[in-house]
Amino acid sequence: MEYSTFGRHVAVDTWGVDFDLLNNSEFLQAQMVEAAEACGATVLSVQAKQFEPQGATVLVLLSESHLSIHTYPERGFAALDCYTCGETVDPQLAIDYMMSVLKPKVTHAKKLVRGMGELQVMEADMKQAELV
Repeated sequence: MEYSTFGRHVAVDTWGVDFDLLNNSEFLQAQMVEAAEACGATVLSVQAKQFEPQGATVLVLLSESHLSIHTYPERGFAALDCYTCGETVDPQLAIDYMMSVLKPKVTHAKKLVRGMGELQVMEADMKQAELV
């Protein structure tokens, strides 16, 4: 079987997020796993680190690649990214899920199309998912 090298990588910087949401690695871990599942990805493992005096990093290793968040609660800032290989899992859905959870006041996002030669940089179509 031959595999495609096609992949999509969505990166977003968020500002104006509640301190308590960004300073809780356990909460973020649970939400990131939900986000991965919401986009149809297969979670292989999760690493989370709560920093002192504040901040968190969560990395969700996916069969299709990864989903990550790095937070700076004292600035209301979080950097998220989701990279997935292949056509079947859309990383934008995971990012949309996290935007619904974090509810940032400002976002700056780009989507990279990877594995097809020259990297293509596009605007990410940002929207908040409906949480059920």
